[in-house]
Amino acid sequence: MKPKLLIVELWGLGDLIIATSFLRAAQKKFEVTLLAKPYARDVQPRLWPDVRVETFVAPWTAFKHKYHFWRWPFLKMIRLRQRLARERFDYGLSARFSRGGGDPRDNLLLTLIGVKNRLGFSHLGSRMFVTQPVPRPEPTAHRLESWRAMAKALGLELEPSNTNDECGERKNILIHTGAGQPVRVWPLKHYQTLATFLRRKQFVVQIACDPDQRDWWLQNGETNVLTPHTVAELVAAVDAAEIFIGNDSGPGHLAAAGGLPTFTIFGPQLPEWFRPLDAQAEWIEGKACPYKPCSDYCRFPAPFCIQDIGVEEVIARVEQFLSRNTTALIS
Repeated sequence: MKPKLLIVELWGLGDLIIATSFLRAAQKKFEVTLLAKPYARDVQPRLWPDVRVETFVAPWTAFKHKYHFWRWPFLKMIRLRQRLARERFDYGLSARFSRGGGDPRDNLLLTLIGVKNRLGFSHLGSRMFVTQPVPRPEPTAHRLESWRAMAKALGLELEPSNTNDECGERKNILIHTGAGQPVRVWPLKHYQTLATFLRRKQFVVQIACDPDQRDWWLQNGETNVLTPHTVAELVAAVDAAEIFIGNDSGPGHLAAAGGLPTFTIFGPQLPEWFRPLDAQAEWIEGKACPYKPCSDYCRFPAPFCIQDIGVEEVIARVEQFLSRNTTALIS
C-alpha cells in the first residue's frame, strides 16, 4: 500500500499548473490528495488523473481583506480539518515560499490536520509546524524549483517540461487578454492592434477575455469573443488553438501544459519566476520599476511596467516567436 501524501496548493491557476510535474511524479509513489481551489477539479482528469482533489478556497488567498476574520468560513474550515484528519496522512507539504521562507499558514494547516511528516521551507513563524525542513531555492529561482526541492526531499524525479519541436503550419492563435489582477493586463487596444496584424498575416485569431473585458471587445468590433467562466471552458478554448499569446496569468500556464507554444507579456512579475513551462515559451519583460516585483500592488496611478510596452515592440517579438514555431508566417 502506498503511503498517503497531502499536498497544499491554494493559490492561483498558474501556481497549480506549475505543480504538474511534481504531482505526476508523486502519484507514482504515493496515494496523493491535493488540497486546492475548485478549478483543480477541471484540470485533474487531464493533468494528473490519479490525484484525488479536495477543494478549499482559503480566505488568506484573497487579494483584498484577507484578514477580516469575521468573514472567514470557520464552520467549513472545521469540517474540512475533520474530514482530512480522518485520512491519517503519512506525509504533507506546501511548496509555497516567500523571501522569508515557507508559508506558515499552510504549515499550520498541515499540523492541525494531523499530518505525521510535514515538509516545508523553514520560516521564523512556522518552524514549529515543520517536521522536515527543506532547503529552499534561491529567491530568484523559477516557481518550479520549489517543487523540485520537495521532490528531492521525497526521492522523486520530475519529468522534463513539455517539448514540441515540430514546426508545422500552426495558424490558430488564441489571444487571452485577461489576468488575475489589472496590473498584469496589457492595454486592450494594443491587443486589438496585434490581432489585426496577425489576421493580415492570414492567421486565425480567437480572442478570449475576462468577463469585465467583454463589453470593450464587443464595442470595438470583435463579435466572436470568448469569455470562459470556468476553467473547463478555458480548457476547451486552449484545445482549439495551436499557439497562445497573453498576459502573465493562469491561461498561459494551462496552454503550456497542453503543449502549445506560448508568448507572454509580463508586467510587475519576473519571467524567471513565472514563465510558462513549455520548451518554446517566449516573452517580453515589463519595463523597469524600482518596486518590481510588486506582487500586484502598484504604487503608481497606473502600472507603467506593462502599459508602456509599445505595440510595435511586441509585434516585432511576436513575429520572431512565430518564425520559430510555425511555417504559416507570411511576410
